[in-house]
Amino acid sequence: MADKQSEGGPPRGGLTRRALFKGAGAAAAAGAVFRSLEGAAEEAGPRSQGPGKVPVTLKVNGAERKVPVEPRETLLEVLRLPLELTGPKPVCDRGTCGACTIWVDGEPAYACSVLAVEAAGHEITTVEGLGNPDALHVVQEAFVAHDALQCGFCTPGFVMSCAHAVKTHGKDLTDAQVRDACAGNLCRCGTYPHVIKAALAAAKKGG
Repeated sequence: MADKQSEGGPPRGGLTRRALFKGAGAAAAAGAVFRSLEGAAEEAGPRSQGPGKVPVTLKVNGAERKVPVEPRETLLEVLRLPLELTGPKPVCDRGTCGACTIWVDGEPAYACSVLAVEAAGHEITTVEGLGNPDALHVVQEAFVAHDALQCGFCTPGFVMSCAHAVKTHGKDLTDAQVRDACAGNLCRCGTYPHVIKAALAAAKKGG
């Protein structure tokens, strides 16, 4: 015969039905509170996590620009917004396509792979800093003359890479050197032959 429990006494496992039901009720109440808090958080909208913005002074195209940035923001993000320099393009966002190519201290770099806070104290040049519609850089002129663009999305990066090659080698620039300079730039439209012609033409003009 099974052992009988005394009325109101604990069962063999040490847990009464009253305690069991009280525990279940507490769990249900906790779940309701959690759902209520979760709903309130959703109504309030997303909350930013991590450190806030810090003031940074960037020297871009010869001018100092003071801007608050989050430590996680890339130079590409800050250049485009809030500095509104939209020449560098966000394409791959992983340093493989070259559409965001800029110069840092006169050397080509992918803006998507540089943190904005790291760029403080360095000379930054974007395609806007090379020339403007009223005074084009010799490489920009050559790109127009030799039809070295189609959709144009990758063009700023190619211009920056070619301009650096022209600046480095001058009139002695070779086909191979242009190819090497543009090795990190991709063009979906396939304008590579025209890019090479444009860079060589710019070099002959003494760019």
